[in-house]
Amino acid sequence: MSSFVDLQRGQGRNLRLLEQARSAVLPALVTAFGDALGKFDDALFDRAERAGPAQMAFLDGMRELRRQREPATARFRQHLEKAWRALEDGKPLSVDTALTDPNVTGLSLLSEAELESRLAARNLASVVGRDCRQVLSHLDRRLGIIAAVGDLDADHNPIGPEHVGVAMHEAFSGCDFTLEVRLTVIKLGERELVPQLARIYESLDRMLVQAGVIGELPAARRVVPQRPSAPPAQIPGLEAVESRRAPDMGLPAGNDETGMPAWMARFAERLGGNAWQGNADAGGYAGAGYDPALGANAQGVLLEALHHLLQESRGHRGEPAGGYGEGQDRGGGQGDARSLSKREMLSVLSMLQATPSATLQRAAVGSSDESLAQRLKSEVLNSAGQLGMEPGTTRLSPVDEDAIDLVGMLFDVMLDERDLEMHSRELMGKLVVPFVKVALLDRRMFVQKTHPARRLLNVLAEACEGNTGESAAERVLMAKVEEVVDRLVAEFNENLAIFLTLEEEFRDFLNQHKRRIEIAERRATELQRGQERLEAARARAAVELSRRLEGRRVPQTIEDFLRQPWAHHLTMALLREGEDSQMAASALALADGVLQELAEAQRQIVGKPWLQEWRHGLIKVFSSVGMGGEAAGAAIDALHDTLQAVSVSRPDLERALPDLPPVAEPAARAAAAQAPNLELIGGTDALDFDSADAEHFRTLPIGTWLDFVDKDNKVQAGKLSWVSPISSRLLFVNRRGVRFCVASAEELAVMVRLGRLRRHRHEDAFDSAMQGVIDRLDGINRPPATPLSDG
Repeated sequence: MSSFVDLQRGQGRNLRLLEQARSAVLPALVTAFGDALGKFDDALFDRAERAGPAQMAFLDGMRELRRQREPATARFRQHLEKAWRALEDGKPLSVDTALTDPNVTGLSLLSEAELESRLAARNLASVVGRDCRQVLSHLDRRLGIIAAVGDLDADHNPIGPEHVGVAMHEAFSGCDFTLEVRLTVIKLGERELVPQLARIYESLDRMLVQAGVIGELPAARRVVPQRPSAPPAQIPGLEAVESRRAPDMGLPAGNDETGMPAWMARFAERLGGNAWQGNADAGGYAGAGYDPALGANAQGVLLEALHHLLQESRGHRGEPAGGYGEGQDRGGGQGDARSLSKREMLSVLSMLQATPSATLQRAAVGSSDESLAQRLKSEVLNSAGQLGMEPGTTRLSPVDEDAIDLVGMLFDVMLDERDLEMHSRELMGKLVVPFVKVALLDRRMFVQKTHPARRLLNVLAEACEGNTGESAAERVLMAKVEEVVDRLVAEFNENLAIFLTLEEEFRDFLNQHKRRIEIAERRATELQRGQERLEAARARAAVELSRRLEGRRVPQTIEDFLRQPWAHHLTMALLREGEDSQMAASALALADGVLQELAEAQRQIVGKPWLQEWRHGLIKVFSSVGMGGEAAGAAIDALHDTLQAVSVSRPDLERALPDLPPVAEPAARAAAAQAPNLELIGGTDALDFDSADAEHFRTLPIGTWLDFVDKDNKVQAGKLSWVSPISSRLLFVNRRGVRFCVASAEELAVMVRLGRLRRHRHEDAFDSAMQGVIDRLDGINRPPATPLSDG
C-alpha cells in the first residue's frame, strides 16, 4: 500500500509529491508550447497568402514570432511556475488575480486588443475544459489533496486550461502583433496545443493514481424522477431531441418533460376554484399546488383551460366559437364550410413559411393595425385556395385556431414588451409561421419549459433584446441570429430536431458573447469606481480651495491659478496617490506658500525674489495641465509679476496667465462616452418615497436584477453590478454589460413610487410573453365595471 494513501485523510501537504508532479507536468507543458510555436511559421505564411490587404501584417507577424520565440516560451513558463508556486504555498492563484496588473493602482480600462486577446485565451480554456472534463475533475481533486487546499476548481488549478490560456496570453503579450495576427496566433495555439494537453493531463493523473492519491472517485448519485404511467405519443423528431437533452439534466429520455413555467402557477392560482380542484385527482393540480409527478395530465388540464379561455375571449369579441373561416360569415352559420385537415394546415403553413407574406411581416413589425393572429388566419385561408380548395368553403378547426391565436398573441406580446430594434422585429416575425407549425404538431410547447422550440426562441430573444448593433460584437451576434432564423425557415419541415440543433449551436455562440459581456461589466464597474473617486477628489480639492480663498482679497491671476491648474493638480494627486500621499501634501503646501507670498506682497515687502522657493512645484503644476518648457515659464513669470505689482500697489502691472489648454480627466472622458441611457427624474429630493423601499435598496445583493420602465412604458432589465463605498450609489448594467443606471437608494425608491421600477421576474421570454397573453385574455373576458348611479 502506498505511503501516500493517507493523503486522502487530509494529513497536510506532501512537498515531495508536489515536486514530482511539478517535474512531470511543467516541462511537458512548456515543451508542448515550444513545439506548437515551431509550426506557426508555415501556418502564418499560408494565412498571409490569403490575407489580401493584411498580408504585410502577417509577414511582419512571422518575423516578430521568430524574434520572440524564446522570450515567449520563457513568459509561458514563468506564468505556469508562478501559479504552481502559489499552489505549493497553499494559496492557489486565481485567473482573475493573475490577469490583474499589480502596478496599476488607479483607474485602468482594458484596451480593445487586450480584451480580444483575453477572450481568445478563455475560448482556448473552454475547448480544453470540454474535451478533458473528466481527467481535469480528477486532477482538481488530486492536486488539491496533495497541496492540502481542498478541491481545486478550474480557476485555481495551476496547470488547468484556464491558467494555460493565461500563460499563452502572457507569452504573446510582448509581441508586436496587429490584433488580427494576435488572434490568429492564439487560435493556432489552440489547434496545436489542445491535443497535447489531453495526453499531459492523463499522464499526470496516472502518476498520481499510482502514488495512491484517490485511486477511485465515487460516482455522483443522480436522482431520477418517477415517469408518468402513460407517456404521451411521440412527436416526429422530439424523441431524438429529448433523448439528447435528458442526460444533461439528469433525467430519463423521452418526451415527458414537465418543468412548470411560472405563468402556469399564476394562471392556476388566478383561476383556482372547483374546476381545478376537480381535476386534481385526475392528474391536474389544485390552485398553485402543482405536483411535477403528475406532469402529463396537468399539462392537459392547462391546455384545456387555455382553450376555454380563448373560446370565451372570442365570444366577447363577437366571433363565432365554431371555427374561423369565410364560410361561417354568411348568415352567421357554418354553411357548407369544412375544417382544414391537419395535413392541409401543415401544407398551407409550409407554403407561407417558404414564401413569407409582406402583410404578415408588416403586422409583425407593428406597421399594421391588424393583430398577428388575425392576419395569419386570413393568410392561411387565402393560401388554401392555392392548393385547389374553393374559396369560402373552408374554415379553421377550433384546435387550429387556438394554435394560431396563442402563437400570434405570444409574438404580439413579445414584440410589444421587448426592447427590439426594427431589424430584430423583422427576424422575429419570420418565426411566427414555423412556431404555428410547432403548435399544431405539439401543443405541449406552451406548457413544457424544456421544449426545444421555446428554448430556441428564448435564446434568440435574449440575443436580440436591446441589441442596437452599435458595437462590432453586437453586429456579429445579430448576423448569427439572422443565420439561425434563415436556416430554420429553410430547413424546418415537421421534424422538431432542427430546433435543438440550432439552439445548441447558437447557445455555444451566445456563451462566447456573454464572456464579452462579463468583461464589459467589469469595465463599467472600473469606470464607475474611477468616476466616483474622481468626484470625491474634486470635492476635496474644492473644499481645500474654498478654505484658502475664503475671506481673502486675491488678484485675478492668483485666483485663476488656484482654481484651474492647481485645483486640477491637487485632484490628480488625490486620485492617484490618496489623501495622505506626499504628492497631495506637496500640492497643499504649494498653495499655502503662494498665498503666504501674496500676504507678504500685500504688506508692501519690496525686492523679494517672488516664488523662487516654489518654482519647482509650480513647474509640476503647469506640466500637469499640458504646459511645459517656455509655456510653464511664461505662466510662472505672470504670477511673479503679479506679486511684484501687488507689492508696489500697481494693479496696472499685473499680468494674466497665458491661455491654459483645456483639461478633462481620463475618467470623466470615459464616463461621458458611456453615460447611462436611463434618465432619472429631476428634483427627487422634493418627492415622497417610502423609507422602507430606500432601506431595501441599501441592502440589495450584488447581482440582483430589477425592471426599469421608461417614459414609453418599455421595460429593460438592469443588474446591480456595484455599490459605491464613497457615495453609496448603485450601479446597474444592462444585458450587454454596459452602464445603464447610477442612482442612490432614495432615487430608486422615488422610481418605485412613480411606477418606473419593479421587481424583475426571473422568466425567459416565452414565459413572460405567455403571462402577457393571459393578462390580455383576462382583460377581454373581464366585464367592464358598472358606474355608480347618483341615485
